Amino acid sequence: MSQPSPAGAARVVAVVKDLFFVARIGETARLAGMPIQFVKTADALAAALGSPTRFVLLDLTGDFDYDRVFATLEPRRSPVLGFTTHVLARRTQPWHARCDRVVTKETLTQELPSLLTGGVTAKDQVAP
Repeated sequence: MSQPSPAGAARVVAVVKDLFFVARIGETARLAGMPIQFVKTADALAAALGSPTRFVLLDLTGDFDYDRVFATLEPRRSPVLGFTTHVLARRTQPWHARCDRVVTKETLTQELPSLLTGGVTAKDQVAP
């Protein structure tokens, strides 16, 4: 699911499988006027990163092949905003350091409009 992007405008690439969050993130991006592209594989991520990208939104609870996802991200070095839950923070801890910022799903829900417009700037990590 992609939203149209004005010519040359950077958009957010979201690596998210959870349909609830896909819908919520998509609607928030639409309301904020931020183009967004959803991908579910490292190959689709690589293709998406061929266009200007504001940041990558990465679900750390989505059971992706994170080694491949991060291997795809590292040479392109778009900022990465990872999200997890308090319950799964310890399990997702190995990937936190590879993100520019990690927040809980609750924080993501609250801050997504400002993150979409302001970008990812802080290096916050969720405590396990």
